[in-house]
Amino acid sequence: MLVNMKEILAEAERTGYGIPCINTPNQETLRAVIGAAEELNTPVIIDHAEVHNSLIPIERIGQDMIKAAKAASVPVCVHLDHGKSYTFIMRALEVGFPSIMFDNSTLPFEENVERTKEFVAFAHERGITVEAELGVMASAMEDTHEGEDAESRVLTNADIRKFFTDPDQAAEFAERTGCDALAVCFGTMHGIYAEPPVLNIDRVKAIRKAVRPECKIVMHGASGVDFDQVQSAITAGCSKINYYSYLAKSATQFVGQKIEETKGMIAYHELQEAAYVHMKEYAKDVLKAFRNGK
Repeated sequence: MLVNMKEILAEAERTGYGIPCINTPNQETLRAVIGAAEELNTPVIIDHAEVHNSLIPIERIGQDMIKAAKAASVPVCVHLDHGKSYTFIMRALEVGFPSIMFDNSTLPFEENVERTKEFVAFAHERGITVEAELGVMASAMEDTHEGEDAESRVLTNADIRKFFTDPDQAAEFAERTGCDALAVCFGTMHGIYAEPPVLNIDRVKAIRKAVRPECKIVMHGASGVDFDQVQSAITAGCSKINYYSYLAKSATQFVGQKIEETKGMIAYHELQEAAYVHMKEYAKDVLKAFRNGK
């Protein structure tokens, strides 16, 4: 069933688990993520990132996402990930997305506040939930969120600490904008990690304590982070957990191995189906971990 993100995040925080938000830029990933959620009878958020629109337009994959969510036996929210332009966000709303991330995190604080506040007022009049971001999420080499033109770079944990979200600023931002969810930075980044990430769980606790209860805390860049650290972040106050890069990387490696094992004598449709099964099992492991023992 298609649901609003605000509803399922409130339930997640109340019961102490995190809801994975997973990019679904093609049919195999879409089927795998929803199939995993149905098998485990747990809610999930599927999203389309603006940078993936060159792979498949939102008007095409978005309609499939909405249709799949409505047909699912579990709550599914369809969400726009890292929407940066009004034009693209309007395209998502026209398709029927009930939840939007309006990402102004690279702007100065006051400009981020004003732009986000304006959009929140517009969205709430239409029953749309809004996620914002405060603190610039670092990005590494092989970043699936920055597209083909992303700069290759290796970032250490020391580099990432420069981007941490300030709890007091987070509280002010949430209060002034009225956003429903806030992505914050406390040790994660987009893409493939150069070294095992170390999360600052105390920073999560401080942010959760400072920010008004109605605004839920979001963790981006969870793929590549040990599940025990993710679970600690959930316990500390993160309700929505974005996960994609390492799922994509695992699927790529699986397909390569499958081609090598069969010496290339595997039909494309068989390879697609095998990749779907692999991704569904991978997604099930993620969903189980983020339920945090619930």
